[in-house]
Amino acid sequence: MTTTTDALSVLKGMYAAEAEYLAAGGPGQATFAPLAPFFAPSVVLYQADSLPYGGIWRGHEGMERFFTAMSDTWDVFDMVEQSFLSETSPLVVLTHVHARARATGDELDFPILQTITVEGGRITEVRPFYWDTAAIAAACTN
Repeated sequence: MTTTTDALSVLKGMYAAEAEYLAAGGPGQATFAPLAPFFAPSVVLYQADSLPYGGIWRGHEGMERFFTAMSDTWDVFDMVEQSFLSETSPLVVLTHVHARARATGDELDFPILQTITVEGGRITEVRPFYWDTAAIAAACTN
């Protein structure tokens, strides 16, 4: 079992590594290697099917493909503010996002609530819940 401090530090470390990855150019330009240690090899990410990047993403390769799909969808995807609502695994994180869709240029502000399971010092499961998937899909469709 991962302690409170360990789970939070893993998550915060992953968010920092993700920011560096995206700042370095993200998918296709930066290496996924700095993010890999934060995810278990068997990590599973569940995205709502109605999203442009919907589906189930498995393992490190799946996470790399997910980041590519996100980059293909969003020109901007800023996590403006985060609140950690739970400090034990599964962690619960409320994130306010500002995003701009590549296909349309439409800008959105919306919340995402995520449950993130950390076991053995690595993220094993991520389940994001979007406020309005229909609005996101519409903004991302020409």
